[in-house]
Amino acid sequence: MGEISCSNGISQANGADAKNIALTGYRKSCWYEEEIEENLRWSFALNSILHTGETRYQDIALLDTKPFGKALVIDGKLQSAEVDEFIYHESLVHPALLHHPNPKTIFIMGGGEGSTAREILRHKTVEKVVMCDIDEEVVEFCKSYLVVNKEAFSDPRLELVINDARAELESRKESYDVIIGDLADPIEGGPCYKLYTKSFYEFVVKPRLNPEGIFVTQAGPAGIFSHTEVFSCIYNTLRQVFKYVVPYSAHIPSFADTWGWIMASDSPFTLSAEELDMKVKKNIKGENRYLDGKTISSSSTLSKAVRKSLDNETQVYTEGSARFIYGYGSALKQNRA
Repeated sequence: MGEISCSNGISQANGADAKNIALTGYRKSCWYEEEIEENLRWSFALNSILHTGETRYQDIALLDTKPFGKALVIDGKLQSAEVDEFIYHESLVHPALLHHPNPKTIFIMGGGEGSTAREILRHKTVEKVVMCDIDEEVVEFCKSYLVVNKEAFSDPRLELVINDARAELESRKESYDVIIGDLADPIEGGPCYKLYTKSFYEFVVKPRLNPEGIFVTQAGPAGIFSHTEVFSCIYNTLRQVFKYVVPYSAHIPSFADTWGWIMASDSPFTLSAEELDMKVKKNIKGENRYLDGKTISSSSTLSKAVRKSLDNETQVYTEGSARFIYGYGSALKQNRA
């Protein structure tokens, strides 16, 4: 849930300071405010509101923020900010593609803004990327407004498909070296929560992976207090399906939290930091801003409290026992209206 509010920015003053109010005049300011929990909100100042709208599936906004640049907001949840999106997208893409011995074919579930495709296409071994997003309006919006991904959208290796990711994977005969879940967070009334379930991982995702294939998904907040929302449950769910499962995390300043990803395969993840650095240098065009071998290796060293929670987690994510992060999607908002 997010709100945009404007105020005159005037505060009360006493004594000598009160004389200065009339001299400084009125200064209007606009703020974006997101309700992270029932009693916790995160807000930052805006330069302008670039676009707001509503698609068939989601509410969407593009904001020009003072601390984080352009920010994409979907269903009241900040999805990506210009200043630090590289942390999220490098973390989502590169560990899996580097651990795979020769990633050629990649399938992205979601990824409408194009940043995940951009990072994948930096890998020299990649021959084909299928990006499947359910919301054509969001994709077209991002193609128009997010100039940083213009080159990725025009890359001949990218096949853009507008469809539900489950239906698309079920209908395709080919399999993939890496499947990436760049989906919106599982929120009540949102379009994506069914794509975090055990049945989906077991009967749709895993059969579409090649031998030595890797699946990786964003898995929501992974902070000391927030990781039990969905991160621990998604981790435990993937443990029921894959032999090797690695949770890892990084701090995303614009999210006001540590964020989590989970990588899974039936082949072990054995590369050292030094070996990862060698593959970065050999396989990736340009220089990463956030990730190197040591960063990848250290990102899976979680705090004692989070490790304990993950070890003790018993819930498996199903459609009937889904967990959601705080907030709700546009479908639920319409029902409540």
